[in-house]
Amino acid sequence: MKHEFKGARIEPRKITGTISAADLIGNFFNAYNGARVAEICRLLEKKVLKENVTVGVSLTGALTPAGLGASALVPLIEAGFIDYIVSTGANLYHDIHYGLNLAMHKSSPFVDDVELRKHQLIRIYDIIFDFDVLLQSDKYVADTVGKQEFLRKLSTSELHYLMGKHVNDTEVKLGTQGSTVLGAAYRAGVPVYCPSPGDSTIGMNIAMLNVAGRGDVIIDVVADVNETAAIVLDAMLHGESAVIIFGGGSPKNFLLQTEPQLSEVLNIPVRGHDYFMQITDARPDTGGLSGATPHEAVSWGKVNPELLPNAVVAYVDTTIAMPLMTAYTLAKCQPRKHKRLYDKRGVLLDQLKAKFRENNK
Repeated sequence: MKHEFKGARIEPRKITGTISAADLIGNFFNAYNGARVAEICRLLEKKVLKENVTVGVSLTGALTPAGLGASALVPLIEAGFIDYIVSTGANLYHDIHYGLNLAMHKSSPFVDDVELRKHQLIRIYDIIFDFDVLLQSDKYVADTVGKQEFLRKLSTSELHYLMGKHVNDTEVKLGTQGSTVLGAAYRAGVPVYCPSPGDSTIGMNIAMLNVAGRGDVIIDVVADVNETAAIVLDAMLHGESAVIIFGGGSPKNFLLQTEPQLSEVLNIPVRGHDYFMQITDARPDTGGLSGATPHEAVSWGKVNPELLPNAVVAYVDTTIAMPLMTAYTLAKCQPRKHKRLYDKRGVLLDQLKAKFRENNK
């Protein structure tokens, strides 16, 4: 009986200077949150990154300013390991800096912010950049979303796909190819959603167009709810659904609410996401969403209770975990064919509506 509690024996060996990231995670992350990161990596390798699993990723925190867009997320998108994204608008806005070849700098969290203001420098914890980076990025966003193709009602996936097309063209022009999540998502047909589109500089510039009389970009958040529900329903009908959550907040909830939207609101029976992986530094005992555990998500129907062994939470900084997870999966997993869910949105919505009619006669 006691043997069922025992995993593999811990047999430490010396770490060398030539060890790979994948070997480091696989053989030396034996306990605590290191072990949880290793569990997530093995779950991705053994079960999640298969052809029949649809993978959704949520992004919060200032990840792209730190360079994690180009260094970690773009390679995952290019390898076919991410099928759709839910992000804060801020991550998508700061992502554009790299496509424009605008400089972001390492610094210190202990610099004098009054002096920074005098020198027109902006700080995101220990990242520093010139105020002019914002001005150039704002002009680029305003000029882009002010084009005729944007001046209509559109979901955030359409907004970001069209932006990604222009960002991709800019990358080609400036020689910065592969530096943005938006550009990579456009090329791979990965839909990108933002549940709070007004809560970022992209939304601010869209609002400016209205004030300036340059046209109206109308964001259809209802379309976002239906599109993401349609993606998850299709994953359930034809395979499995996995969620990888970096941080928490609104993107986490928007990614997970697809299940109650289907089962509770639309009355379409579904089982909950099959795989749940979260990187967070938030505590669960405050009742905040960012720290909510997969066990709590079971009570909402967001996670399949029969598959809780496939639910792992690592309490660690995303800037540590994401590069390690990327290095591990690229070393251990074969690239997948891109599902190009953006191109299939119409078909998936038709399927959703048919299932709704079938279950609500």
